[in-house]
Amino acid sequence: MLESMLNAFRAPDIRRRLLFVAFILIVYRALAHVLIPGINPTDLTAGGTDNSVFGLLSLFSGGDIRRMSIVGLGLNPYINATIIMQILQTTIPSLQALSREGEYGRNKITSYSRWLSVPLAALQAYGILAFLQADLASQGITAYTTPFSFETYQSWTQIIALTTGSIVLMWLGELITEKGIGNGISFIIFAGIVSRVPATIGTFLQSPDWLELIVFGLVGIVIIFTIIVVQEGQRRIPIQYANRVRGHRIYQGGSTFLPLRVNMSGVIPIIFAISILLFPLQIATYFSASSVGWVKDISVGVQSWLSTRGPLYLILYFLLTLGFGFFYTFIVFKPDETANNLRKSGGFIPGIRPGQPTEDYLRRVAFRITLAGATFIAFIAVLPMVIAALPMFTNLNSVGVGLGGTSVLIVVSVVVETMKQLEAQLMMRSYEGFIR
Repeated sequence: MLESMLNAFRAPDIRRRLLFVAFILIVYRALAHVLIPGINPTDLTAGGTDNSVFGLLSLFSGGDIRRMSIVGLGLNPYINATIIMQILQTTIPSLQALSREGEYGRNKITSYSRWLSVPLAALQAYGILAFLQADLASQGITAYTTPFSFETYQSWTQIIALTTGSIVLMWLGELITEKGIGNGISFIIFAGIVSRVPATIGTFLQSPDWLELIVFGLVGIVIIFTIIVVQEGQRRIPIQYANRVRGHRIYQGGSTFLPLRVNMSGVIPIIFAISILLFPLQIATYFSASSVGWVKDISVGVQSWLSTRGPLYLILYFLLTLGFGFFYTFIVFKPDETANNLRKSGGFIPGIRPGQPTEDYLRRVAFRITLAGATFIAFIAVLPMVIAALPMFTNLNSVGVGLGGTSVLIVVSVVVETMKQLEAQLMMRSYEGFIR
């Protein structure tokens, strides 16, 4: 790994890409320290912004809503818009047809997702600002220099600032994808997770329990090792090509394989599952300070049932991650299109007839390996939360290490994918005849 990084910095084009990624991440972290207008940061820190919903939203969206920075919403609106568009592709024939038009179709759907993320960001900004004022007011704290209301210019400015910050963050992520290395959205989330490490370490060191840390560290090492093994695991399906005759020439057939990764969906199922679970929690949080008794009771009940350390939350988290693993895998890998492409190119799976039998075989294989991969991802996501909820790990639980499984999964996946892309770039440069 270290050698690959050194070789990458020796290559001018790769070095420029890496430095560009570093520059964008510095810009992102600088924006994360710029507060929206009209907020008193001293009272904000003293108030209830350590809410578990805010913590999850900050962790999985790449933003920092606890500070009410201009990029506080992070990528959550864009992620929600992407989920909506992918679900609509399976229900609306015109969008399904558009998704099969290659790069043009994908760019068009991505454009729709960007536009949809704007109203979603505005709605989310309004809800969070309204909740924050009500929550802090119940504690006798006034974080706002002017009360939040649709009638005030400053409140509109705050909504616009949060919405614009989310759009800027989405743009920065796409810049990384286009001009850097790796997936920009994943990099932003990766940077948001890593930025919390120093504060978490400092909180733990205030009242350290080294036995807990050693046990949890050993579990972390096992998790990282297992993640890498599963992420790199694949099922290789043999493909045979028959001899082909074109004109007066005969082209010799050959054999190759179709690699199907055990975890084709990566960390997308976890991000999708968190976004779905956050939605009712956010709605309940907004109405928890309502003056209507039954509305407040329902909101408090939902927050209690879906507590991030409760059994119902863990069960739903596991099942949603498992379900989205299957959902996203069969969006990325389409057995019917793969079977059709094999038939057109003269390829076949030994022992399987081309056409519908090949499609059925690929679907069965994809289902089996996805069951293993999605179950693993769901298990890894909830395991550290279960461990941290045990009484013997109360100290680690107090500093939020229970969220470590998902964080480690995202961080390791981003690092592994980035290193693979770096090695691919370096391999291209090592080909004989490559113009340096």
